[in-house]
Amino acid sequence: MTEPNDSPTDPVDAIERDWHRERPDLDVSSIAVITRIRRTAKLLRLRRSRLLRGLGTDDATLDLLSTIRRSGPPYELTPGQLAERTLVTSGAVSQRLTRAEAAALVTRRTSTRDSRSVVVALTPAGQDLLEATVTALFADEEATLAGFAAADRSAFVDLLRRYLDTLGSLEE
Repeated sequence: MTEPNDSPTDPVDAIERDWHRERPDLDVSSIAVITRIRRTAKLLRLRRSRLLRGLGTDDATLDLLSTIRRSGPPYELTPGQLAERTLVTSGAVSQRLTRAEAAALVTRRTSTRDSRSVVVALTPAGQDLLEATVTALFADEEATLAGFAAADRSAFVDLLRRYLDTLGSLEE
């Protein structure tokens, strides 16, 4: 157990203590890390969803628009490039594009370099929505980290990067 005393400092400590009591034969110390990561991820997802809903968008649309925006001028990508960069299927990209195009956030046109290819570009409305959204989102994310010094943030980054690498290698 991570806490040597019996007084939990948060609900996760109680969960870990209970499992240690019920299954003393198992190493349950992973609960201290994994359950906190899961709870943190859930709270961050809920917070982000509320913020995006308040701005009139959602995670899928933000992912699409920001991927195009991060590509740099002229802010155009093919559907294939979008699928590759967003790590979703071409079918998911197609659905996202249809919704974004219906909302006048993107346009699709035939490529000037290859008439067999389609290029997706941000519209002025798409750019405006994206700029307002990332401004609000980054400010909100910053607020969630305000209590952590630069060294703490750097430690988070290093530990999470290592953990993601470990998880990735376990999947291979």
